[in-house]
Amino acid sequence: MACRLTGLVAGVDEAGRGPIAGPVVASCVLWRGCPAPFPAIKDSKLLTAKQRERFFLWIMRHALKVGIGIATPEEVDSLNVRNASILSMRRAVSAIQVEPDLLIIDGREGICLFPRERCVVKGDRKCFFVATASIVAKVVRDRIMDYYHTVYPCYDFKRHKGYKTALHVEALRRLGPSPIHRKSFRLYDG
Repeated sequence: MACRLTGLVAGVDEAGRGPIAGPVVASCVLWRGCPAPFPAIKDSKLLTAKQRERFFLWIMRHALKVGIGIATPEEVDSLNVRNASILSMRRAVSAIQVEPDLLIIDGREGICLFPRERCVVKGDRKCFFVATASIVAKVVRDRIMDYYHTVYPCYDFKRHKGYKTALHVEALRRLGPSPIHRKSFRLYDG
């Protein structure tokens, strides 16, 4: 993944749009140019949990700032998942309390916070800055879902992180939804 940008550059990505339970978590990671050397960081979905944790620690040590933004299941239900994702990204960017020279956002839509925003489709696979945000968002969301596993162990959130697996759907049929399930999502069928 080539990295030639200089100045204050921030990448933004979110995790948790697809699950039927839990929050949407976004991360904004601010860098002064591209660190050299940097590890083979890539889209969090292409990494194992162990690799994500290792890169997460590296990012937390080397990034200038890291901001986290969360949209609750209630916000997902009231706003819809697209708008809740944008809200979580805005919160993550606001959390770094710095205006970057360039903000690179994963996807097609900007978040309308700064004049220098660039959207990159599949940015988590193409851009170091977005990939770092992807990793941080995924690790933070997974940790939140691991915590919810301790609160609602019968749903086994530790195994599926709120995604609609057969095991999760079976638990929903037996127990009904927990307070962290997204009521606007189809919980039982296909």
